[in-house]
Amino acid sequence: MSVTAPADRRFRRSQIHATRRRRLRARPVWRALRVIGVLALLAAGGYWAAGAAADVPWLTVRHLRVHGNQRVHESEIAALLDGLAGENLLSVDLEQWRRQLFTSAWVADARLRRRLPGTIDVEIRERVPMGIARAGADLFLMDAAGNVIDEYGPRYADCDLPIIDGLVPRSAARPIAIDRARGQLVSRLMAELRTRPELAKRVSQIDVTNLHDAHVILDGDPAVVRLGDARFVERLESYVGLQATLREQVPDIDYVDVRFGERVYVGLSPAAAPAPGKVTPPARVPGARSQR
Repeated sequence: MSVTAPADRRFRRSQIHATRRRRLRARPVWRALRVIGVLALLAAGGYWAAGAAADVPWLTVRHLRVHGNQRVHESEIAALLDGLAGENLLSVDLEQWRRQLFTSAWVADARLRRRLPGTIDVEIRERVPMGIARAGADLFLMDAAGNVIDEYGPRYADCDLPIIDGLVPRSAARPIAIDRARGQLVSRLMAELRTRPELAKRVSQIDVTNLHDAHVILDGDPAVVRLGDARFVERLESYVGLQATLREQVPDIDYVDVRFGERVYVGLSPAAAPAPGKVTPPARVPGARSQR
């Protein structure tokens, strides 16, 4: 009598699972190969496209369009960017060329943009001269941040700016360096004066030799006005309001000290100094604007 043994289902399932496992293991390999192939084709295509683009005339830098400049001539900008022409418009490193522009002391900021066809747009922001720093017999244009822009000469004769003493040592070496603390004092003084344009136009000279006491001379008035280190406009306006009265009472004025609110002290000029042995204190003139 024959006996039929029951099929071992576990055995059949193991065979099927092994086949499926082999197929599943093969699928990621094929996928990876396909991805690698696609990436290789893209890389080759990109390389070819880059090479082709380099030969396209309208992707080659041929023109520089400069704007925003007043003091820096376009020829100077072109000289600073010498070598940029002929570069590929897409691959050129604009930041590198932007840094090159800062070698001009007049350039405070710059932006370079790509424009088709074959054009680099150069936008310049120049430094604004705030005053003329004096170091001995030399004069230098300086900006509000205390940076020396250029040596003052005839080509800057249109700059109607006050002469500023005390910023640069008399025996200053080259390159000229502005004393930072005194530069900040001048910056605060000029910032306040910009709120009173008519008053600012009258300021002829500034002296910040004393870091805590800025001295100012107005056009047509030889008297030195001592303003201290704060509330410059308020104190200078108090002097302007008393200017006529002071001249009537004390014709020969050397300095006027307006740092103390209602009390205004006047120093006599050397020509009006008392005889030897006789000491006269500075005159006190009431009427200045009181402190708040």
